[in-house]
Amino acid sequence: MTRPTALALILAALAACSGGSDGYPALVPTQTILAGRAPEPDPAPDLTARGDALRARADALRTEMP
Repeated sequence: MTRPTALALILAALAACSGGSDGYPALVPTQTILAGRAPEPDPAPDLTARGDALRARADALRTEMP
């Protein structure tokens, strides 16, 4: 089989698999995004507080004990 024939068969198979669509494909499912759950709250304040607590604990462990 020659390359042009193989290419034509591949393209025909891909065209047959596409199915019927209403114009453009839904690349970004906007309806799903808008109907989805609310965004999660920002975890940054909790992470900052945890980091401060871990730094304080590390500083306490570094100090010399009598």
